[in-house]
Amino acid sequence: MAMICKDGGKNNMQQGHMENGKYVRYTPEQVEALERLYHECPKPSSIRRQQFIRDCPILSNIEPKQIKVWFQNRRCREKQRKEASRLQAVNRKLTAMNKLLMEENDRLQKQVSHLVYENSYFRQHTPKTTLPTEDTSCESVVTIGQHHVTPQQHPPRDASPAGLLSIAEETLTEFLSKATGTAVEWVQMPGMKPGPDSIGIIAISHGCIGVAARACGLVGLEPTRVAEILKDRPSWFRDCRAVDVVNVLPTTNGGTIELLYMQLYAPTTLAPARDFWLLRYTSVLEDGSLVICERSLKNTQNGPSMPPVQHFVRAELLPSGYLIRPCEGGGSIIHIVDHLDLEPWSVPEVLRPLYESSTVLAQKTTMAALRQLRQIAQEVSQTNVSNCGRRPAALRALSQRLSRGFNEALNGFTDEGWSVLGNDGMDDVTILVNSSPDKLMGLNLPFSNGFPAVTNAVLCAKASMLLQNVPPAILLRFLREHRSEWADNGIDAYSAAAIKVGPCSLPGSRVGGFGGQVILPLAHTIEHEEFLEVVKLESIAYSPEEAMMPRDIFLLQLCSGMDENAVGTCAELIFAPIDASFADDAPLLPSGFRIIPLDTGKEASSPNRTLDLASALEIGQAGNKGSNDSSASPGCVRSVMTIAFEFAFESHMQEHVASMARQYVRSIISSVQRVALALSPSNLGSLAGLRSPLGTPEAQTLARWIFQSYRVYLGVELLKSNNEAGGDSILKSLWHHSDAMMCCSLKALPVFTFANQAGLDMLETTLVALQDISLEKIFDDQGRKTLCTEFPQIMQQGFACLQGGICVSSMGRPISYERAVAWKVLNEEENAHCICFMFVNWSFV
Repeated sequence: MAMICKDGGKNNMQQGHMENGKYVRYTPEQVEALERLYHECPKPSSIRRQQFIRDCPILSNIEPKQIKVWFQNRRCREKQRKEASRLQAVNRKLTAMNKLLMEENDRLQKQVSHLVYENSYFRQHTPKTTLPTEDTSCESVVTIGQHHVTPQQHPPRDASPAGLLSIAEETLTEFLSKATGTAVEWVQMPGMKPGPDSIGIIAISHGCIGVAARACGLVGLEPTRVAEILKDRPSWFRDCRAVDVVNVLPTTNGGTIELLYMQLYAPTTLAPARDFWLLRYTSVLEDGSLVICERSLKNTQNGPSMPPVQHFVRAELLPSGYLIRPCEGGGSIIHIVDHLDLEPWSVPEVLRPLYESSTVLAQKTTMAALRQLRQIAQEVSQTNVSNCGRRPAALRALSQRLSRGFNEALNGFTDEGWSVLGNDGMDDVTILVNSSPDKLMGLNLPFSNGFPAVTNAVLCAKASMLLQNVPPAILLRFLREHRSEWADNGIDAYSAAAIKVGPCSLPGSRVGGFGGQVILPLAHTIEHEEFLEVVKLESIAYSPEEAMMPRDIFLLQLCSGMDENAVGTCAELIFAPIDASFADDAPLLPSGFRIIPLDTGKEASSPNRTLDLASALEIGQAGNKGSNDSSASPGCVRSVMTIAFEFAFESHMQEHVASMARQYVRSIISSVQRVALALSPSNLGSLAGLRSPLGTPEAQTLARWIFQSYRVYLGVELLKSNNEAGGDSILKSLWHHSDAMMCCSLKALPVFTFANQAGLDMLETTLVALQDISLEKIFDDQGRKTLCTEFPQIMQQGFACLQGGICVSSMGRPISYERAVAWKVLNEEENAHCICFMFVNWSFV
């Protein structure tokens, strides 16, 4: 029974609502019934509310309007509760980040004080004398500093249990001094600004032995879970081949000492792999922090040792590790230090920047650890599964298998069954053959497709090449989006050998070409630095009998390093054929590309330069985010590309397949060189000499024609303020127009020749790659019918207005648009040059 209270006051949302100045109070039974109904339907319609009254007699004396207000109040309370919970979580995160920043500030102040003291000391003890005028050599100067660089000769260390504990405690002290003190001069890594949503505080070493990187961050995992993940280095460090625990020794203070042997893959075909003989010490500090510290065991006696291993260079890990502190309200604050000497003397001089750059170490190792922790923390907090029904951990495992398989093929270790095949007199392509049963176990599964499984060997063709003046991210995006530019070379040997194995499929040329590729997103990491995709290659035929009924081919693809703003990032495109079943445990045969920047010491030179029209406009800060003075000059961007393709074949065809593989990889090298040349910034000039896509006039002239033709045919100005504007202003206005505008040719099969920034964003492509997209491919079936109907009108009347609809980008994503306008673009002689389309209010569906 409802109680009516006539006195005024504030509305009590938990008890009822106010109507005509009166409060309606509900009995506990009524509140319980309403709560139950709320959980069934939080936002009922008026019909549903009336049904509630009919079905629940206890609510019969309550009016439908009162129930409506109760549900409104209940939804409001729910929203407030969720917002309060979110704000509390944000507050905890900001509190922890503030504490971390204060600690970092204290450490930097100590470092400044330390440097000021050293500077004062050197000033006091350096004699103010000039060099002798008669002695023109610098021998005396070199002698002064020799005692700083000459390695000290230490006696052999005792590797008995007591000696190992002494080494462990020493390692702990040195690691903590690097993590929280001034043992190493740390400088902030370029482009990595700390903040509540950043990956953490990233720093690199300056002026120390070897290369070192340091990171501090917050992760939503408990310290023990963090330690468990970090110890499993192969699961998050893609360059790590194996970590074998040789021995485990407990310590009296409750910690453990482990002796480890670790192997790292070589990133290219031009350098040997690295291995380490390590001591790992796990302990708990007095404040409850968990510490995992490591170092190389060198020059030891009276204990186990690891002799040199063939095909590996023994590198050194200086005191490094992880300091994991519990965070108030859950989660952990983690400090990471990686400090290595990778023996750069053992690699060709052109590759030494990869082994002498702390930035590379930070990107590949230190930040990879933080990203893995954040990824798993997000997966733990989200219980939902992905669209394909696989949990994130399973998708992450597929990415790891692709990367590991590519690294194994690239390195070709003999213990995996690989052996080098003789070359054909040219050493540009290396051929490896593997007939190991472990390598081939179940290899027929993903390639069955109704054909008999006859493969009993695997061949790998690999090569490395030096690229000049093309950013890795730009080149990788082109290879990903335009497979036909490098794979459609008369014979697609990779697909022929991997998908259908047989004498008829290897030597012949392809009957059908690419019908196109569709990239289906599968998963991505939390910061979108890595993507897992399924690529559908349409209408592939390799023999005359298949020409009538071509089939689709599917690839599982891993793509990373497409962010050109990330300094020193390695770009990879790795893929492997799969069948329709796509089982998680299906064997994979990965192939692909790896592009590693070599100019890692020039972090501030031009990390943000782009190769689209916006950069050619030279519009400064407004159009080139994060640009600086040094980014105006293109400079020279060097990188090394490594290519590795695997082929499954029948052993008696080894010689033929090897010859085919060499031919195919060489054709890919030639294609990549051609594409790299086209993408080079030297091919793009300033406004005065801007080289437009083939078949188009200068960009300024085209922009003027577009605006003039729009005014002629539609009777209004496309832009109000450009009647007297110069070419620069018109081109900039076109480029920054909010609607997507793109020009297509007047050929029988129209293709796009130019687009503004919104148009490129809509099509998800670049200005260089725009010519590969035909007009009909971006429309759906209804759009194509409309286009066929309106196209004659455009040519006769000069313009047409199209109703809103759906089109697709070059990546296959659906796009909705409110309306579209098409008009004929006339040149100076009033002849039709192209057709311009303008899509108004477009958005991805």
